[in-house]
This record gives sequence, structure tokens and C-alpha cells, in this order.
Amino acid sequence: MEIRVSAVALLRDDAVLLVRKRGTARFMLPGGKFDAAETPRECAMRELREELGIDIDGDTLLPLGRFSAVAANEPGHVVIADIFTSPLSGTPDAHAEIEELRWFALREPATPDLAPLLAQHVLPRLRERLSPAAQA
Repeated sequence: MEIRVSAVALLRDDAVLLVRKRGTARFMLPGGKFDAAETPRECAMRELREELGIDIDGDTLLPLGRFSAVAANEPGHVVIADIFTSPLSGTPDAHAEIEELRWFALREPATPDLAPLLAQHVLPRLRERLSPAAQA
């Protein structure tokens, strides 16, 4: 079964902000499932407001791609995600179902507590965008 979501890689100093939802063990990008008739951009903006208490200008959301992987928290499901990037604007705080926030340095290797979509697709794509000086 497929789950459609939209999420945002909020970037600061070659690191990405990750969230862990209450009752789960895996870290992922902030974001979530679509409400009726939402576009991926609208969903991403709403989810950032709900989960982190921040408002992002939709013009700062740049598409990274659409990826799919085994769902981190819903056994037997595949997640299909529209992923955007944006510089962080404001001070994020854990709201709604978010239990924990964590900055993850893009040059660090993936850890077992990362969601499959993040580890297999998003982090490699974000690392491609690092400057050669940051990769050294």
C-alpha cells in the first residue's frame, strides 16, 4: 500500500533538520500526508507550521525530487514523497506529534535510526549539492 507525503529538508550550515515523531524510533524530514486538494508545496508549508511552528515562504521551497522507499513507521507500506529544500527561517520547536528535533551533518554517514527514504534517497541527493570544500 502506498502513502503519499510531502516533506522539507531545512538546511543550515551543511546540516539538515530531522524530526522524530512520538512513539517512533526513526528520524525523518518534517512533513506528512496530504489534506484534501493540497498541492505538494501547500502540504509541506502546512506541515512545517503544524510540526515546527514555523512559516516558510512557498517561494523558498525548491523541489529536490519525488522518491519512494519502505515506510519507516507503517509496516507493509511504501512511502512516495515529494521533497523540497529550504533554508531555515525562524526557530523550529517540536509541536503536534513531534517528540524530538535533531540536526544531522550532511557529511556524516547515515545511521540506523534514519528513515529509509532519508538514508537511501534524500541524503545522497543533498550530499551531491555540497561544495567540494564541505566534502573534504
